[in-house]
Amino acid sequence: MGVAHEVSFPQGTRLFSEGGRADHFWVVRTGSIDLDMKVPGRRAAVIETLGHDELVGWSWLFGPPVWHLGAETASPVRAYEFDATAVRAMCQGDPAFGLAIADWVGGTLAHRLRSARTRLLDLYAPYGSGSTL
Repeated sequence: MGVAHEVSFPQGTRLFSEGGRADHFWVVRTGSIDLDMKVPGRRAAVIETLGHDELVGWSWLFGPPVWHLGAETASPVRAYEFDATAVRAMCQGDPAFGLAIADWVGGTLAHRLRSARTRLLDLYAPYGSGSTL
């Protein structure tokens, strides 16, 4: 928490967009944030809505640090914002801490990929998430 600070965002604030530099991440205290994915020829698809105690942003940990999704506040949000460069340096300096962070972020990433797959199947597959790719 030594490299974090409290932030607040009004509803409709774009935190980041796909392809942007991933140099911060957040843990939500109150409110909700929509994760979205660009879909060619359509509006961005909301993949998941994040809330209390959830990690917003994982792209900062795995190089190159570029956002793979986008994020926008769905309601007013209060969160802890972390400087990704400082956290990566802490991970390099303390391997046990680094492993714990990698495990936490990796678990979050695996969950988000499953959610994205299910949501995209629901939106675009002929028979919803029951169909196979």
